[in-house]
Amino acid sequence: MTDDSSYTPPKIWTWDAENGGEWAKINRPISGATQEKTLPIGKNPLQLYSMATPNGVKVTVMLEELLELGISGAEYDAYMINIGDGDQFGSDFVDINPNSKIPALMDHSASGEPQRVFESGAILLYLADKFKALIPNDPAGRTECLSWLFWQMGSAPYLGGGFGHFYNYAPFKMEYPIDRFTMEVKRQMDVLDKHLADKQFICGDDFTIADIAIWPWYGNLVLDTLYGAAEFLQASTYENLARWTHEVRKRPAVQRGRMVNRTWGELSEQLHERHNASDFELRTQDKLEQEK
Repeated sequence: MTDDSSYTPPKIWTWDAENGGEWAKINRPISGATQEKTLPIGKNPLQLYSMATPNGVKVTVMLEELLELGISGAEYDAYMINIGDGDQFGSDFVDINPNSKIPALMDHSASGEPQRVFESGAILLYLADKFKALIPNDPAGRTECLSWLFWQMGSAPYLGGGFGHFYNYAPFKMEYPIDRFTMEVKRQMDVLDKHLADKQFICGDDFTIADIAIWPWYGNLVLDTLYGAAEFLQASTYENLARWTHEVRKRPAVQRGRMVNRTWGELSEQLHERHNASDFELRTQDKLEQEK
């Protein structure tokens, strides 16, 4: 390892708005709204304000899985929150999530005031409990499922804000942080690979919110659709993790959910807003037109 000791932290840190790479313009050391902005409200019981980042995909996959089970109460409108443009700092969004992070959900199905839910893991658990689906009923199974859900919530910052930032987004490459976070991400992948050696899904034979939480991060890492780092991490060598990744990827609800609030990639894989199931049929038609 090279020794770069040219930086000495100042006695008191001050914010440099230009320091931080690709996402520097949306990072700041204070919270709260920066603009007055009203969010749209659709006709469905559930209103989702999000973007198809891994944390956003968790919730759209969850909702599509619930609909796949025939749970009509999970119908939802999904509106795009473009974090690159700073939409998460609009006044209405901050009212739902004071932490200004996607995704954020409003449930208008109950009597009285709509229920706000923020943090992706909290949304998954809220929906699982609300619809009594995709989470084990027995105490032991539920506890195991929640352990893996919270494992993901605690582990992903090392993958995203740690490895992903320094490997892919930082303004210049730095050996020490890349080396440090690569080691941790590979350890996490090894945890999953060993765990999945004798299990179809994270909690055994049943697909649960644990799979929904973990797949958008670690599955996309294996598929090389996250940070372009699959070769660097030798992701294909984690054979059990790869098997699970591809099995989950084939699920129709996962294929639909990963499209919602996506504004990049192939046009046929983008669905900027979602209001009902027919929106996906329009995307399918776009794909057919492209392939002619």
